[in-house]
Amino acid sequence: MIDKGQVIELNPVADEKAVVKGDNYRFTVLTDRLIRVECQEDGDFLDEATKLAICRKFNVPKFTSEINRGILKIDTDALTVYFDPKKGLKSLQIRLKYPVEGLDVYNFGMEVENLQGTARTLDNVDGSTTLDRGIMSKKGVAVIDDSQSVVIKEDKWVEARQIPEEDYYIFAYGHDYIGCLKDFYRLSGAAPLLPRYTLGNWWSRFYPYDEAGYIGLMKEFEEKDIPISVSVIDMDWHKTKVPEKYGSGWTGYSWNKDLFPNPKRFLNTLHKMGKHITLNLHPADGVRGFEDAYPAMGKALGVNVVEEEPIKFNVNDRKFMEAYFKYLHHPMEKDGVDFWWVDWQQGEKSSVEGIDPLFMLNHFHFIDSGRDGKLPLTFSRYAGIGSHRYPLGFSGDTMSTWKSLDFQPYFTTNASNVGYSWWSHDIGGHQKGRRDDEMVARWVQYGTFSPIMRLHSTANAFYGKEPWNYNLIVENTISDFMRLRHKLVPYLHTMNYRNHLEGRPLVEPMYYRHDRAEAYKNKNQYYFGDLIVCPITEQNDSETWLGSAKAWIPEGTYVDVFNGLEYRGPKEVKLFRDISTMPVLAKKGSIIPLARDLKNVCVENPKVLDVHVFAGENGSFDLYEDDCSEMQKMPLAITTFNLKNGKDITMEVKLSKDKTVIPENRTYNFIFHNMKKPEKLSITTGNGEENDKYKLNYDETGKKFTISYTDNGNNGFKLTIFGAKQLHDLPDKITLINRLLNRAQIEYDIKEKCQWILQEENIPEEALRKMERIGAKANITEAVEDILLSDAL
Repeated sequence: MIDKGQVIELNPVADEKAVVKGDNYRFTVLTDRLIRVECQEDGDFLDEATKLAICRKFNVPKFTSEINRGILKIDTDALTVYFDPKKGLKSLQIRLKYPVEGLDVYNFGMEVENLQGTARTLDNVDGSTTLDRGIMSKKGVAVIDDSQSVVIKEDKWVEARQIPEEDYYIFAYGHDYIGCLKDFYRLSGAAPLLPRYTLGNWWSRFYPYDEAGYIGLMKEFEEKDIPISVSVIDMDWHKTKVPEKYGSGWTGYSWNKDLFPNPKRFLNTLHKMGKHITLNLHPADGVRGFEDAYPAMGKALGVNVVEEEPIKFNVNDRKFMEAYFKYLHHPMEKDGVDFWWVDWQQGEKSSVEGIDPLFMLNHFHFIDSGRDGKLPLTFSRYAGIGSHRYPLGFSGDTMSTWKSLDFQPYFTTNASNVGYSWWSHDIGGHQKGRRDDEMVARWVQYGTFSPIMRLHSTANAFYGKEPWNYNLIVENTISDFMRLRHKLVPYLHTMNYRNHLEGRPLVEPMYYRHDRAEAYKNKNQYYFGDLIVCPITEQNDSETWLGSAKAWIPEGTYVDVFNGLEYRGPKEVKLFRDISTMPVLAKKGSIIPLARDLKNVCVENPKVLDVHVFAGENGSFDLYEDDCSEMQKMPLAITTFNLKNGKDITMEVKLSKDKTVIPENRTYNFIFHNMKKPEKLSITTGNGEENDKYKLNYDETGKKFTISYTDNGNNGFKLTIFGAKQLHDLPDKITLINRLLNRAQIEYDIKEKCQWILQEENIPEEALRKMERIGAKANITEAVEDILLSDAL
């Protein structure tokens, strides 16, 4: 298996100036805070790439080393290493120059609280599961053992280690988690760029669709204006009912012609509808005599085709793997299959000790998918640290329960601690559980603000996730959020580039940006790009019909993008929302570009952008766009939005790099939230000319205005809003509270008394106390408090 396209670049040999070496030890000072430590009794050290480390060629940091009385000392700007070669690793000590959480000395083997990473799968997990170790710790030091890791050869073939050694990487970054992650990506490979189409809605179901039924379903989604970008065809695409002599039909590579009589026509129809297609694989049973490709593949591998000798699956055999792709996958890709869903469920052992077949499949599928210069892509389970190089992740068959939903936001966000930034879950749950329309709605809301939005379910006739299968309120909620997901694609694709180029995952824990105890507390709260998301993962209260999420508001002022409530931090809050919405917060100064039209937004750049602006502070945003060709080398354009906030507000738009990928004469709709109607506007073109060809609309109810302008020639421009004034007490809090009280399933007398109190009492805290005294329960007073005191400190 040769990586002809250089999909993965290896540079495993460190600069010799970074190496401190003795007869039985070797230290590599990769950065002032990242040290590789090896111990091998014969001094036979590994310089080849491993699953963890594919690039050790770093710029050599400033450091000194000396041996005094037999003790090795290495000193960097951040730490000092002490090591006794006679005693080995048990003598290793690291003294931190900038200690955190009280740890200033780390002795090798010391148990230190680790922030953990992620796990191989959520198969059959109802709720939480144990996570693997990550590269970060609240105590500032994390150690990753690479001693058992496989070796990646120069041609990208994978082998087990031949010579045993102790091989560790010590990450001593304190609370600089972003710096730690960036250096990890340097060591282990950058997060690959995903094709744009993966960022839309995926439709997936373990169900025996036929051609007409599947195409009809996609048309029904289109008729309801609910976009789908990826069609996932589960295992029933291939023959599953096979003669008993062949065994199970779980593994298959031949189309089921009873369901799909003309596969090329089926795939071509989906492509014309703007879909990309992935097919499910269970490769463990190899290739048997009933497969269409068996004669040619069997002949190539020298098996007895006449006797139908089975071709055994062997991921460690070069000839098998070459034939595996050549005969089983490439012909179907030529017919229109875009990528493969590798559904490996048979454990971590293979014919070679120490080699995990899941990692091998991920590695080789990813490399093969990029052989012709396309952006490589596979879809499979997590196979340990280093798996971020092979996106994207399939978390397994999810249980359809509230406990499973409640675990997913933390599980997904925490995976960033090992650079694994593109988890895809069975949104809504795959199996078991019970029908719960509210739970599915909350899951879809979370899925919209998660890395990959893939609806999935089992074949049970009552399990389908089509939005119209649910009650009308939930149907509308699911449909609206699926539409929102596609509007978010320009924003998501920018974060895709940010992850690839800057080492910043789409979803990040709060503690990446805020070094405060509160940032660790609410594990389901996270950054989604520059937005803060607080998914609701517990059932609504039966009286208020509101769901809630605990959150911590960082310093500054944040605006809920759905209801306009402003929150001033730092403070801890409990946020309440009805089933139609969820808490998503934008800090003042935020600029969020969305697509206006849903059609084709996953395969072409939008002609019209809705740019949501939350004024009040200065801000900027770089929008990344390519030509959507799905190739590894694509022209790139960056549109920079610069917001200056003062007596007057200015928004400057500059276009750089290859502007040819931007639609000609793009229209920008700037939507300024929580603002009074402006007194006067002006637009200056990139050529320095005044242009009055814009439209201004003011939404009195929503207290926001929209300025629409077409940038003829895509030259950029500057928008000035004179006398711009913000509205801070928005929306009308009394109106929101009255809606809450009207909907609440409580005594009418209590509703009326609460309304009187709120009309008469001007001090919010006193109003809440009076509501408690007249018998309003905590579920009412806490929901009222969320509205009444949202912008209070």
